[in-house]
Amino acid sequence: MSSSHPSKMTRPGTTWLAATALLALLAGCASPTHRAPVEERKPAATRPAPAATGAAGTVPGAAPTEAAKPPTPGAENAGKPGYYTVRPGDTLIRVALENGQNWRDVARWNAIDNPNLIEVGQVLRVQPPGADASGATVRPVASAGRVEARPLDGKPAATAPAAASAASAAAAAPAPAVARDPEEDLNWAWPAAGPVATPFDDNKSKGLAITGKAGDPVLAAADGRVVYAGAGLRGYGNLVIVKHNATYLTAYAHNQSLLVKEDQAVRRGQKIAEMGSSDADRVQLHFEIRRQGKPIDPARLLPAR
Repeated sequence: MSSSHPSKMTRPGTTWLAATALLALLAGCASPTHRAPVEERKPAATRPAPAATGAAGTVPGAAPTEAAKPPTPGAENAGKPGYYTVRPGDTLIRVALENGQNWRDVARWNAIDNPNLIEVGQVLRVQPPGADASGATVRPVASAGRVEARPLDGKPAATAPAAASAASAAAAAPAPAVARDPEEDLNWAWPAAGPVATPFDDNKSKGLAITGKAGDPVLAAADGRVVYAGAGLRGYGNLVIVKHNATYLTAYAHNQSLLVKEDQAVRRGQKIAEMGSSDADRVQLHFEIRRQGKPIDPARLLPAR
């Protein structure tokens, strides 16, 4: 009986598995190393610009560069007297009112076809061509020429004492009356009969708030021509603006109904609207007098009641 030592028996399949693992390891060492793809990037200064895409030939969603933006209309006149730079919230009607002009004139001076299309930063002419900063038309003054003193009928010129006497007489004569500017000579009348509820205030109220009942008559404060009749100016409701001359215009706001049209001539005391509460919390007439676009206290010009 032969003796046998216990031997390590190989389990079925163990040899096959080890051989397979060894072969896989050898195959991996023999294959080339796999690397991630590398994208070569040039420095920002030399990197080519991305190709333009989209129907218009530009990158979709990309904002135009400053160089591509067209200049703002009238930018060359910014800051000059007689010009106005449009601010956020402005409309052509408001710009005209603030500068004492007819909005149609402002549109014509600036070649504006659509009055609803003005942009922030646009510079508008708000004084007529040929006017100075105050709005007065500049006219050339004719030269009186050089005055030369000559003796009459061969008589010698007046001596120094006689000239001094003549100068004293001229000084004693009353000064001629200064001619009154016809632009200031307007015959004002109250635009409504009700009491004043809110007086003029530079910071809070640009005019007078005159109370009354819905439908009460609103009257033109002086002769003039209607330059606006509508509800396109925020905060004023149904509004009438009357231009009286190159210096003054008046505004009548919050009306219930308007009885006049643009470019219509009106007379002092003529009924132009009916009192209401459009864009207001009560029935009232908001009445403004503007001198060259600047609001002034109407009570300074209206007759005493």
